[in-house]
Amino acid sequence: MSTCAVAEAIFTELHAGGRDLRLECQWIESDRSGAPLLVFLHEGLGSAAMWKDWPQRVCEAAGCRGLVYSRYGYGQSTPLPPGEKRPVDFMHHEANEVLPALLRALDVDATQDKPVLFGHSDGASIALLYAAMHPDAVAGVVAAAPHILVEEVSVASIAQARQAYLETDLRARLGRYHADPDSAFWGWNDIWLDPAFRRWNLDEYLSRIACPVLAIQGVDDEYGTLAQIRGIRRLAPQTELLEIPDCGHSAHKDQPARVIQAIAGFVGSLEQPR
Repeated sequence: MSTCAVAEAIFTELHAGGRDLRLECQWIESDRSGAPLLVFLHEGLGSAAMWKDWPQRVCEAAGCRGLVYSRYGYGQSTPLPPGEKRPVDFMHHEANEVLPALLRALDVDATQDKPVLFGHSDGASIALLYAAMHPDAVAGVVAAAPHILVEEVSVASIAQARQAYLETDLRARLGRYHADPDSAFWGWNDIWLDPAFRRWNLDEYLSRIACPVLAIQGVDDEYGTLAQIRGIRRLAPQTELLEIPDCGHSAHKDQPARVIQAIAGFVGSLEQPR
């Protein structure tokens, strides 16, 4: 059993992108003075609660402090207003405005206490964008099942999720983790299936990333091919790749021990000159 001390969820008020937001946050081992700070960015249908004990286990193995939060529209954070759709550049906005505003609101000086970002899926894309846009305020990025371009396999799987939301108990299941499951689901699903989103990609940003990157992907990922993480290394050659057999989109669920070991090793390597 994990021995990490986890604080109760707190709510942080901030202003970003012209609106006031209330974001659900949770600290892990916040009193572990001097330890690296690991910030967790969830997937497109995720939330702070949906990580379950994963962040605690990672922080224990890597000797880190941790920060978990639910992005705008997810978990217990401010939901999207009814009928509002996310713009094509919503991940850029999260990386450039919301995450920096959250860190400031929590009194984290990211230029001094440089975080390591662990992102999954959409969260991994946001982590990569943050590293490109704020190179002096990040120590490293672990990108698990990131998206750097829109592939047909991604669109097909997201379309299947739409049918499941309409026809199965998926809405009820998401309601266990989101105050407004429609905000979480449609905010993610609508933009990914918007024809305008097909041209979305991160090519112009990846080459700006200066920090170390560990890119992880399951060989059997149903939401993207290995072209995603290999494309990161093509444009950011300092990237280390971990391609995991017998593993789908959620490597931290399918192969947790392998991923925890990789993250702990990556964080440990950041403490030494690379």
